[in-house]
Amino acid sequence: MKELIEEYGQGYEMIRKSIEGLTEEGVRFKPAPDKWSIHQILIHIADSELVSTQRIKKVLAEEEPILFSVDQDAWANGLDYNQLDREQYLQLFKILRSSMLPILRSLLPEKGERVGVYPDAGKFTVKQLLEYRVKHVQGHLSQIEQVRKAYQKNQA
Repeated sequence: MKELIEEYGQGYEMIRKSIEGLTEEGVRFKPAPDKWSIHQILIHIADSELVSTQRIKKVLAEEEPILFSVDQDAWANGLDYNQLDREQYLQLFKILRSSMLPILRSLLPEKGERVGVYPDAGKFTVKQLLEYRVKHVQGHLSQIEQVRKAYQKNQA
């Protein structure tokens, strides 16, 4: 669990590194009409972190709480991610992760086994929720790299 928490703690730096050197045009480039730009991906990562931080806290504090999923495309479209301040959202992500680190680092092993329940997906432990947070960022880092490559190819 310690390694997992440390990787979780590196999420912000990993995201920042993934967007180094990009122009505004590159950040706003959409590889296809139905695909997200890097800008939209970054806003989504922060929104997802906001919801997930609340879920993890809920599981740590309450007995088998009910957890709810969100429709990420509805959020991206309904909140018009294109007009949101990317830097604010990156800072939000950073603050959320850094605010959770002391909580996670001080967890007793049995707290990692506490569960929350998704009506549509069943029970998840704190450890599983944390693993998903790490995988979520990793998946989007790969997506950012793919969009970067598509942008570079488009510029050639």
